[in-house]
Amino acid sequence: LDILAARKDPHGLSGDILINGAPQPANFKCTSGYVVQDDVVMGTLTVRENLKFSAALRLPKAVTEREKNERVNQIIKELGLSKVADSKVGTAFTRGVSGGERKRTNIGMELITDPAILFLDEPTTGLDASTANAVLLLLKRMAQQGRTIILSIHQPRYSIFRLFDNLTLLAAGRVLFHGAAQAALQYFQDIGYQCEPYNNPADFFLDVINGDSTAVAMGKIGETEPGMELRAEEPFSLAERLADKYCSSAYYRENKAALEKISVGSQKKSKAVFRQITYANSFLQQLRWVSHRTFKNLVGNPQASIAQVCITILLGLVVGVLFFGLTEDLTGLQNRVGAIFFLTTNQCFSSVSAIELFVAEKKIFIHEYISGYYRISVYFISKLMADLIPIRTMPSIIFTCITYFMLGMFTAVFSLKQTVGAFFTMMFTLMLVSYTATSMALAIAAGHSVVAVANLLVTVVFVFMMLFSGLLVNLTSVLSWLSWLKYFSIPRYGMQALEINELQGLNFCGNSSNSTDCLAALCVCVSMCRWCTGNDYLENQGIEVSSWGLWQNHLALLCMTLGFLTIAYLKLCLMKKFS
Repeated sequence: LDILAARKDPHGLSGDILINGAPQPANFKCTSGYVVQDDVVMGTLTVRENLKFSAALRLPKAVTEREKNERVNQIIKELGLSKVADSKVGTAFTRGVSGGERKRTNIGMELITDPAILFLDEPTTGLDASTANAVLLLLKRMAQQGRTIILSIHQPRYSIFRLFDNLTLLAAGRVLFHGAAQAALQYFQDIGYQCEPYNNPADFFLDVINGDSTAVAMGKIGETEPGMELRAEEPFSLAERLADKYCSSAYYRENKAALEKISVGSQKKSKAVFRQITYANSFLQQLRWVSHRTFKNLVGNPQASIAQVCITILLGLVVGVLFFGLTEDLTGLQNRVGAIFFLTTNQCFSSVSAIELFVAEKKIFIHEYISGYYRISVYFISKLMADLIPIRTMPSIIFTCITYFMLGMFTAVFSLKQTVGAFFTMMFTLMLVSYTATSMALAIAAGHSVVAVANLLVTVVFVFMMLFSGLLVNLTSVLSWLSWLKYFSIPRYGMQALEINELQGLNFCGNSSNSTDCLAALCVCVSMCRWCTGNDYLENQGIEVSSWGLWQNHLALLCMTLGFLTIAYLKLCLMKKFS
């Protein structure tokens, strides 16, 4: 079915696929309809919204908005979806329409363009007998209206089988029968296989092919001499024998004669252009609709985003209580560095959830891209605008507002203007750390089909980055042949920026006016760690104490973000979209 629908890589295949005697156009996959076995509709949208999305991107710009809405209403009426048109399709969290209505919505997405040929991959999968029968009756009516319906189906009931006009039986890579569906029983009877009364023809054909049919068994018993052991015939050898019988039948000769009459001509379809995708709308039109759908998906399925905000608030309160009221002494220095380390690592690990951004919708993305809904760049940018940025920005803002004030980082050293600047510098730093970590997660996860594998890879990378963050080991003491790894550590850049922002100018040896107390405090500081000021600590860690020393970390995070996003986009472009 994928080969006929031009959705399989043709390299290694022989023969030609002709439509009315002419080769398939390069963009055939975009002009025909293809209903895949798995549902590829957005569950957070209503039936009407899904159909309007297909109409907005697949119908040309010359079609007015009113005509597109009329087309959507016509499809809803034809498919019998009027009662559920404004109901959500449904997700794992929210109940939606029934299985049959969901399948009809999938079919409606493809009927928007009024294709002359419609392919369906096992349209009865997951449906009960009555619903499956209703779906096939719908397809039969479409065929009677002039469409060509080609579908694969596994063991249909008799009420479905009798709807077929033509039937092709395949096994072991060979054709066992091709012709009128109602003539198949007579053909098998002619080659020695009699269908029992009241048996479903579809079940009978599969039983014959697999060697399980009563007719096959009775034939073997009649051919077996007394005392001989009856052994089951291998299905592969039986399929080969049935294929050979078909090749010597009148049906095969008639089909071959009809094919020979078709003049292919000198024009051949190049296998190099089979990937050609054509689009009915401009880049901006696609970006508008895909972003709109992504926003609605985010609003319609708020469990993940609400949970993340709640966890962020809880963690912010916990950190605020734990490190409440930082003081200007050695304990305050230790707590400040510990709090900064937690803030940066929390931003990194909270970004692991981004790996599902492309993995969860991989099937939908591949189907819609191949069908010509939108460009890869449109999908990528819309995800960043409507999903990635809001989800990563809000937690950073909330986290900063809670922790900054509870930790008492407004110190007497700063004037009001400098304190406000330090607050927004901290917020900006945490946002950059979150963006960079999320971009790295996307770069690793893009193209993966299993969330668990991508999750493991991202977690392992973050753990290695933590080792070079600057807290667990003094980076100035790391061996030279390992020290270069620190330049790839996201937490390191975040920690350095926050440490410069918070520790610069602080005195941890006490501010007593009593010279004796001050001298004693200074002696303790010098003897224990030789850190009397925040600048001393920063220099000991190899951190440059200057404006450039602060902003170079932001620049590094920004460059890493752009680099990881570029990798993620290239992986989406190079992802295998054709089997």
